Amino acid sequence: MKLFCRQFGSGPPMVILHGLFGISDNWVSLARVLGEQYTVYVPDLRNHGQSPHSTMFNFNVLEDDLLELTEEYKLENIVLMGHSLGGKTAMYFALHHPQKIKKLVIVDISLRKSGVNTEHQALIDAMLGVDFSKVSARSDVDKQLVEKVPGQRLRQFLLKNVYWRDNKTLDWRLNLEAINENLLNVFETADISSQYTGPVLFIRGGHSDYIRDEDIAELKNKFPGASVKTIPGAGHWVHSDSPGEFLEALRAFLDQ
Repeated sequence: MKLFCRQFGSGPPMVILHGLFGISDNWVSLARVLGEQYTVYVPDLRNHGQSPHSTMFNFNVLEDDLLELTEEYKLENIVLMGHSLGGKTAMYFALHHPQKIKKLVIVDISLRKSGVNTEHQALIDAMLGVDFSKVSARSDVDKQLVEKVPGQRLRQFLLKNVYWRDNKTLDWRLNLEAINENLLNVFETADISSQYTGPVLFIRGGHSDYIRDEDIAELKNKFPGASVKTIPGAGHWVHSDSPGEFLEALRAFLDQ
């Protein structure tokens, strides 16, 4: 699948993959900063943003989409960074295509298999419950979400997925139905025997449990060149919660 992709800067290639419910636009500010040293490619994953929709949504197809993107832009020796769903996709890709990766940065996700996170399912249900026949502005969508999604910051994150389907109708850009049908796939683990032995940085939020202490041994088994950086006070959206510390940790790793 040919993905919609934003491009910034010049230099060696870097690819940034957003997480579930995210879009490439979430990473534009950081991509512009990193564009001072790299050519930064920020795609929308399938079923997200401006990329095509599909009933298929699992790590095999997400990985294939990334491979197609690297071939389209003729990318080699890539610095690959991914957050959450994008981070897990990046790990799958590095384990299957290690020759394409120079360095790997994984933001707040492990390989651990888990059941469907009730928060993710609740967010999907809340979004599916929006009645767009009764809205004429994003603020109307916000009002419909507020009861089920009380956190304003989280609602603003979700509202980035609202767009004008035509000149009179708002809708979700996300393919919510396909994501909902395939949500279990997002929480699978990588049943891959290979390793990626290049340099890897895992960045986790001190207030997040997506990378637990007990996950680190498994991660270092698959990625023996890995180090883990914990940013105190940050949650799952580490790069948004503590942008300065995140960029400092990232640059220290990239400059090694």
